[in-house]
Parts: sequence; structure tokens; C-alpha cells
Amino acid sequence: MTSPVKLTRIPTLKTVVDFRHYVASLGIDLPCEDSVVTGADSPLAAPIPRARINGKPIGNRFAVHPMEGWDATTTGGITDEVRRRWRRFGESGAKLIYGGEAMAVRPDGRANPNQLIINRDTQAGLAELRDTLVAAHKEKHGRTDDLVIGFQLTHSGRFCKPTDKFRMEPRVAYRHPILDRRFGVTSDTQVFTDAEIDELILSYVAAAKIAWEAGADFVDIKHCHGYLLHEFLSARTRPGKYGGSFENRTRILAEIISEIRRSGNGIDIGVRLSAFDFVPFRPDPALSAPGKPGPGIPEDYSGCLPYRFGFGVNERNPVEYDLGETFQFVQLCARLGVKILNVSAGSPYYNPHIQRPAAYPPSDGYQPPEDPLAGVARQIQVVRQLKLKAPSELVLVGTAYSYLQEYLPHVAQYVVRNGWVDSVGMGRMVLSYPAILADAISNGAVERKRICRTFSDCTTGPRNGLISGCYPLDDYYSGKPENQRLKEIKKGVE
Repeated sequence: MTSPVKLTRIPTLKTVVDFRHYVASLGIDLPCEDSVVTGADSPLAAPIPRARINGKPIGNRFAVHPMEGWDATTTGGITDEVRRRWRRFGESGAKLIYGGEAMAVRPDGRANPNQLIINRDTQAGLAELRDTLVAAHKEKHGRTDDLVIGFQLTHSGRFCKPTDKFRMEPRVAYRHPILDRRFGVTSDTQVFTDAEIDELILSYVAAAKIAWEAGADFVDIKHCHGYLLHEFLSARTRPGKYGGSFENRTRILAEIISEIRRSGNGIDIGVRLSAFDFVPFRPDPALSAPGKPGPGIPEDYSGCLPYRFGFGVNERNPVEYDLGETFQFVQLCARLGVKILNVSAGSPYYNPHIQRPAAYPPSDGYQPPEDPLAGVARQIQVVRQLKLKAPSELVLVGTAYSYLQEYLPHVAQYVVRNGWVDSVGMGRMVLSYPAILADAISNGAVERKRICRTFSDCTTGPRNGLISGCYPLDDYYSGKPENQRLKEIKKGVE
């Protein structure tokens, strides 16, 4: 049995000195600067050296991560909610829009029935999203010739729910001794055959062509968070040409890029990668009550050692990372001509505390088993290690900064100034406060009342069939009827 972690909430740390003292008390390496530099002298305002995506520079050092709203049409088309989100991406001031949101390359690869699909039927809508984003950026921030926009291409694999919000329809790379029972994998027929993967590769190639024609500067070939291509990175027990050796487990990426180039498509390529994984976690049953999950503990993995079912994980102790193959993957990306590597970790479905450090869990999650700042520091330090070994021309985007809250600009400024990362990525905190780093650069401070406090409503909502949004801080969502339903769910009222 574990003990609940007693957190000191970030808003109670009133100064940088307070923040530093608290970080030191945790024994983690998470440096920050005393104040935020404003204007053109800010390290965050500088272009990324040598970066050219679709011939364009990336005009500053912050990026918007891809994020869905579970609010497209059931045929994968855009809606007003989607338009609003992309408009706010443009208003954020970020010069790198890394993927916009996950777009399924096939209807059966959706993680929910309201996920965007990238095909001929949706191409005009996707081009409209891109144009909406550019227009919003131009209106608020001026020039757009240094604004780089990507589309994220995905198949959700184990987490597919293409036709019903509550019914899993998983397709997997291999049988997993822990995750199968969690996500409804009961038969070998749910494992992709090599021939089916050959066909899927062509779907990625077709999607990349549509992205290019719709005006995207690059496509992200998604390899993170337990979705299909990330799962293939750990397919050591899979036979055939897509499993076993490192070469085989990365063959899908190599063939997708090769086929994109063979088709004559000149679009640039990015990869979002979960650089490491841990064994799946669950709430500690001894400290859980109805509607109140306990702190996370690892699933029993004693019968799975050496643990061969994760990527970047220590096989003998799968609650630690091992970056040996991650370093190989970074070098492979450079050889394949990948221009941007966006580094994340773990999965929001089975170990969210390492993927998205937060103070409050979603309804199907668990209380943090560590101070979330430890999770932030872990990802920042991993990116620092990758940056030391990555070719200089490969742009690295970092993740897991949201929990820093008021001190995000101070930490971001340090890691960029000292070369630990090229671009600081922001995810769902953009829903409540798109311009947090733009404001920091302009004013040297941020609006505290708009800062994401990691309440996880943006995740609890879709996990219960609702659209995603910042219900606590964004009036657009707090005024919707879904907000009342969300409150009832959080109170355990059915």
C-alpha cells in the first residue's frame, strides 16, 4: 500500500525563490530563471537556428501540441468547436503548430466517433482550418512567413472507438499481458497482420498527400502514447517483418517515409515520440473509494520479467526508463530525413502521471503517486539527454510543461537559453490561456486567473462521452450544458 502524496500547490508558491526552495526539497533538477526577459531579447522570441520546414524558419521557441476536442462530425469533418480551437492556436503566438490535432488516416482508426479524419471528403475542411489559423495569427501577431503548421496522422490501434464513445474496437500490434484485459483484446484476430500493415502504410501516404494539398508544412507520423505506431516500437514478441528486432519494429516509419517520397510528395516529416514508457499503473485499491481513486501503483508485473512490452523502459525494473533504443530511434529519424522530433512519454490511458503530470486525475485515473513536478523534471531531463546526442539539424520539441503554471516562462526560458530543447510545447493549457508565453514575452508576467491548474476536466469530459474543453476557465465551455453533466460525473452522481 502506498501513501497519498501531500502536494504543495503551485499557486501557493508566491515567488521564484519559493518555487526554487520547493523544487530543492523534492530533490529534483528543475532550474528556472529569476525573471522573464521581454521583447526581442527574450530567448523564447528567437527563431530556432538552422530550422527550415517547407523552406520556412520557425519564428520563436514555443509550440502548440496536437489536441483533440472529441467534437468533429461523425464523418470526420470540422465543426464550429474545431474552428474555434484552431483559431485560438493561431492567436497563441506560437510559431510552430505541431499537428493541430490527431487526424485518423482511416475511419476505423479513430479513438472516438468524433475524431477528425484526413481523406478526400474532409480535405476542404482541413484546408479551411489551416487558413483560419493563419488568418488569426496574422491579425494578432503580424507576419506568418515564419509560422509552421503540421497535421498529425494517426491510427489509434489499441484505443480505437470509431463507432461508439463507450465501445472499444481495438486493433493491436501484439498481445500484451496487462493491457489486453484492460482494453478488450481477447483474440489473435485483433492483431494486425503484416499484409494489413502494408495496406495501412498506403493510408498514411494518401493522408500525407492530402495534407500537402491542404497547405500543411509537414505531417507528424504519430509514435506516442500507446497508439498503434508507438505500440509497434515495443513489438518484440511479434513475428514477421514488423516485429522482433529494432529494425523490424521501426520498419513502418521507414516505409511510410519512403513511400511518401516515392509518391513525389515533398512535404516535410515530423515524429511525436513517447521516448520512454513505464508499466501500466492503476489506483491503489486499499486507498480508493467510490468516485475517489487512490494514488497510482504499478500493475503486478512479476510474471512479465524481463519486461519486453514497452519502449524506452528498463526491462528489469519497468518503473524506470532506459533510453538505449530511444537514442537509436533519434538517429534513425535523422537518417530518414525527419525534421522535427516532438518528445513525450508514456500514455494518458495507463500511466498518465509520467505523460501529463497533474494535480487532479481524470475520472478514470488515479491520484499522483509522486509530486507532479517530478514528472515535469523527468521529461525535461530526458529531452536534454536526447538533445546532447541528436544531430544539430533535428528540431526537438519538449513536453510536460503545463504543471509549472506561473513558473512555466521562467523554466522555459532557462531550458531554451541553455540548449536543453529547441522549442517548448504546450498542450491543453492552451485551451484556457492560448497566449501565455506570448504574454510573458510582451509583459514579463502572465494572467494568473487564466492559467491551467490541471483539473483534468478536459480529459474527464471525453472519457465520459462529452466534448473536451476547459470547463473551469473558458466561458465558452462553462456555459454549455455539458458543464453541469461534468459536475455531476465528478460528484459521482449518475
